[in-house]
Amino acid sequence: MDQAPDALRAKELDIEAGRRLFTQPCHFLRGVLQLEQMPDADLPEIAFAGRSNVGKSSLINALTGNSTIARTSNTPGRTQEINFFNLGYRLVLADLPGYGFAQAPKDKVGAWTNFIKLYLKGRPTLRRALVLVDARHGLKDSDKDIMKLMDSSAVNYQVILTKADKLKPGALDALRADVAEQIAKHVAAHPEVLVTSAIDGIGIPEVRAVLSALARPE
Repeated sequence: MDQAPDALRAKELDIEAGRRLFTQPCHFLRGVLQLEQMPDADLPEIAFAGRSNVGKSSLINALTGNSTIARTSNTPGRTQEINFFNLGYRLVLADLPGYGFAQAPKDKVGAWTNFIKLYLKGRPTLRRALVLVDARHGLKDSDKDIMKLMDSSAVNYQVILTKADKLKPGALDALRADVAEQIAKHVAAHPEVLVTSAIDGIGIPEVRAVLSALARPE
């Protein structure tokens, strides 16, 4: 008898390895606004990218089980630096400033955007960028722009739909399929679209498992 999809998925994703990784202490390294301020590139690194207020900080808090490790705000553009976190000396998490709308002067938003581009192109230990997309809105032009940048910079990235608790299951499944179809056209995109909710924990074990496979081995 063929195995059920959930059984096959459990084989592909090591949920237990993800759980072990994210029980390790996670501490703030530094927030940087210039490339010369970057922490040493000596661990695998994961970048969290997305439009302002998409839930990057909330996802980091949910993954680490610490509601205060990354600052969250209802004000778009609150994160104005790249904030780096060390997870158990096995993985570095980088919380990037939001792109798209932000309640900040245009010249400052432009500077953030340029800084993100330089970071994505030049960070040697960056294993994957996670492009967070609000499930209520789907892919926006600014998401597509950042994906094109990653394609041209040969940065491997994976789309994560956030705030999944805001959609009914049928609508969520349809959105996931639509996004998967769209990213199939992008050369650097990981084919699997992940679905999460920082509120009720949807998809958190799966994201942990994906990231554990990219971390420094135990």
